Amino acid sequence: MTIDLKKQIPAYTARRGRFDVVDVPPFDFLMVDGHGDPNTAQRYTDAVTSLYPLAYKLKFLLREELGLDHVVMPLEALWWSDDMASFTTARDKTRWSWTLMIAVPDAVTPEHLDAARRAAGRGRHGPLLDEVRLERLDEGLCVQTLHVGPYDAEGPVLAEMHERVIPGQGLRMTGRHHEIYLGDARRTAPERLRTILRQPVDRLGG
Repeated sequence: MTIDLKKQIPAYTARRGRFDVVDVPPFDFLMVDGHGDPNTAQRYTDAVTSLYPLAYKLKFLLREELGLDHVVMPLEALWWSDDMASFTTARDKTRWSWTLMIAVPDAVTPEHLDAARRAAGRGRHGPLLDEVRLERLDEGLCVQTLHVGPYDAEGPVLAEMHERVIPGQGLRMTGRHHEIYLGDARRTAPERLRTILRQPVDRLGG
């Protein structure tokens, strides 16, 4: 049987036009960091082309070593800036910092990652292979929604989440803005892209 974590974990489901409060369990991720406009920064492209070879090598390693077969998870990213308005009203991508990541099963160990790195390196895949790390992310309480459409149309949705929904529910933002890309931007028309927009929060006075 092939495990598909995104179908088993409720936090990987979101609804368009609805802002849901969810409790996100801890996950292990392959991660690599960068800064700048994702449309123009070479490092962003390098990060994507480094994460996927490792994710697939890990899939094959776990299947061969542990008999565990899993669906490779979608690309995700954490985003932050000194001024959060650069994501909403200002929309200044040059000020964005990011961590690109792909979730992996709990069974993955640092030794598995090292083995996957060696295997991927033999195929000369990924200029940032040596910078990819295995790290656990525990977001806990979050507000999230599904955005359908171009990435550049996210601003008003995020503004509503940050300025109306979160304070209106007695919450405050913590952690970093999180996006989960459910479609492949290379093969999907911009108006049909599906992205979970997630913001960690905690309760005021909590």
